[in-house]
Amino acid sequence: MLNLGVIGTNWITDQFIAAALSTKKYRLSSVYSRNFTTAKQFAAKYQGKINLFTDLAVFFQDKKLDVVYIASPNSLHFAQAKQAILAGKSVIVEKPAFSTREEMDEIIKLANKQRVFFFEAARNLHEQSFAEIKKFLESNGEIQGASFHYAKYSSRMDKVLAGEEPNIFSLKFSGGALYDLGVYQVYAALGWFGVPSFVHYFATLASTGIDSMGTGVLRYENFDVTIQPGKNIKSFAPSEIFLAKGTLVLDAISAINSADYYEREKDVKSLKINALANPMVEEAEAFAQVLLHPKSEVWGAKYEEWVELARNVNAVLVAMREDAGIVFAADGKR
Repeated sequence: MLNLGVIGTNWITDQFIAAALSTKKYRLSSVYSRNFTTAKQFAAKYQGKINLFTDLAVFFQDKKLDVVYIASPNSLHFAQAKQAILAGKSVIVEKPAFSTREEMDEIIKLANKQRVFFFEAARNLHEQSFAEIKKFLESNGEIQGASFHYAKYSSRMDKVLAGEEPNIFSLKFSGGALYDLGVYQVYAALGWFGVPSFVHYFATLASTGIDSMGTGVLRYENFDVTIQPGKNIKSFAPSEIFLAKGTLVLDAISAINSADYYEREKDVKSLKINALANPMVEEAEAFAQVLLHPKSEVWGAKYEEWVELARNVNAVLVAMREDAGIVFAADGKR
């Protein structure tokens, strides 16, 4: 049983805890919040003895704590993950894990040195649908291109329009549509097609200087992938992968519920997609397998694959926002 500590008391933390507990491989051990009342109210939803902390240093000193799930604002991930790893804890860092290439590289090296694990919680990578689609693509001909959509109107957009600067729309906190929603699209592109040779990002900037939406192009040797993240609009468009003999249509790019292949002049073929009610269960299970079997060659190889993919996704995200002239506060800390 893994003793889980969490940093962040928002809805996504609740969703991850529910996923982790459902695997029967974790127990919620500790909750950190800057405000004790907030931590107490958050922990009250769960059973068992849960330790509450308002001091991160004390939080990480708990010898029983095995792994920490970090779901704080994006720009805080690096310092908190580093502190956790130096204390000998493995970390699950909510996507996007880090703001810069330097942060990603340092955490990977430090985790290896301390002999703990770093996971980026990009849930679509671990969904059954992701592997099913990858297997289908490998056996159904040459890729001609793809178009991935993920745009949903953020409730915090209204605050931006009112002149405020919520974290998710802040350069200080490494926000924006690309890093919040585009990360899923980039994970899909790199997970299915590999690393692109060139990327470009056309960004629509909000008054805060962050991208409220944008269109990205990932260029491969023989095809292009376009991505369209957005937080100031809601898109109902499916995502599509174009093959030599047909088109694979996905209802989403994360938490995929259906994938239908429209082969020219033939019947539609539906892939066997078994979507779970909580899309974070599969990643929680996968992380637990690595944590509980640290000497397993099979899980060790999977872990190395995930880490390298996380590194490459980070590099693509940085290149795209730099191309659009988006400068995070974290860039000045190099």
